[in-house]
Amino acid sequence: MDSDLTQKLEKRQQRCELSEEEAAHIIQQNQDKIDLTKMLSRKEIREYRTIFQRFDRDKDGYLDLEDMKLMMETLGAPQTHLSLKRMIQEVDTDGDSKISFNEFLLIYHKAKAGQLESDSGLSALTKLTEVDIKEVGVDGAKNFFEAKIEQLKVQSKFEMEVKKEQEEKRKQELEKKQKRQEFAQKHAFFEQVTLTQ
Repeated sequence: MDSDLTQKLEKRQQRCELSEEEAAHIIQQNQDKIDLTKMLSRKEIREYRTIFQRFDRDKDGYLDLEDMKLMMETLGAPQTHLSLKRMIQEVDTDGDSKISFNEFLLIYHKAKAGQLESDSGLSALTKLTEVDIKEVGVDGAKNFFEAKIEQLKVQSKFEMEVKKEQEEKRKQELEKKQKRQEFAQKHAFFEQVTLTQ
């Protein structure tokens, strides 16, 4: 009986002595089993599915790095390559470097639970896609996102025009500088010719 009790105590002690890495792995495995659909309303899930499907360009059921890049640029919060990788890693429970729909829902669950850093890319994503479905309904949300995309297109067009104007201005300044140099060279040549005569 003493040996039984000793074995039980040893097993219990072994379970309590998990390394941080092992504990994180166990938590991640259990996160896969969490049913996020029970933590979000049906309307929210439909809206998030619409967002997810809009940016899943190849329709494979995952958002990869390029999909995330396009989404963040379209929503007006472009991210660096490293930042996009960190965003994916933060919710990538299966380690495939892509975001499944369930992992996408995890972003919004973490946001509701206050588990996202306020200055992270995922936090920016949740703020940019935040729509009160109760107020506007699914059609209103669709209109919201279409208007947002249109606004970004107009903004992008404006930025392109500004860049063209700046480029034209630089080109004109360069031409002026070249003309001044040519004039200075001709003036110096003329000065030499008149001095030698």
